[in-house]
Formats: sequence, structure tokens, C-alpha cells
Amino acid sequence: QVQLVESGGGLVQAGGSVRLSCAASGRTFSTYAMGWFRQAPGKEREFVAAISWSGSTTYYRDSVKGRFTVSRDNAKNMVYLQMNSLKPEDTAVYYCAADNNLYSIRVLSTADYWGQGTQVTVSA
Repeated sequence: QVQLVESGGGLVQAGGSVRLSCAASGRTFSTYAMGWFRQAPGKEREFVAAISWSGSTTYYRDSVKGRFTVSRDNAKNMVYLQMNSLKPEDTAVYYCAADNNLYSIRVLSTADYWGQGTQVTVSA
């Protein structure tokens, strides 16, 4: 069982930066692949980024490549999403997710565990 709590969202101007954090509970956190998803109003949830259990492999959706960076600290049970050069279209609720299988997160956009989400609003 893994519980996830996101933090760090807020209002930021276009071109600005925000770092999201996801605190995970559970002794087996380091064995899970982790992901970030987002859902904008009126749109379906979409994959943003994923990181393997070791942190050695990362994936991003095309629209955030070069701007977002996912990382993790297994000693602290934390996952981060550094978001730079933010655009109004990045506005959404961002969710942290955990799954035993990186493929599930990256390809299937599914996960065993989800956080409650944190709002990121980018003003023009």
C-alpha cells in the first residue's frame, strides 16, 4: 500500500517555474515506478512524466520535453516535478501516481496508486 500526497502547486506567470513534490508513504516506495499526470478542465487526464524505481530512466510527453524534469529521492520517499518555462496550456491539476510497472504509467496511463492532486495555474 502506498499513499501519495502532492504539494507545491499554485499560481505562476507564463515563463515562470514551479516544483511539485510528492510525498509517499510505505516501506516499498523504492520498488515503484512513479509518474506525474495532469488534467485540465474539460479534458481527459494525460501522462506528463515517469521515472523508474531507480531513477535511471525517465520519460516525458512531447509537449513538456526540455521544460519539465522528474526526479526522485528514495531515501526520503519523495518524487519531484520541476516545471520551467511554464505556459498557460500547462494549467491543470497535477497528480502523482505509483505503479509496479513503468509500462503501465508511461504507455497505459494507469497506476495502482494516486494522490489527490495539486492545482497549477499559469497566467498569460
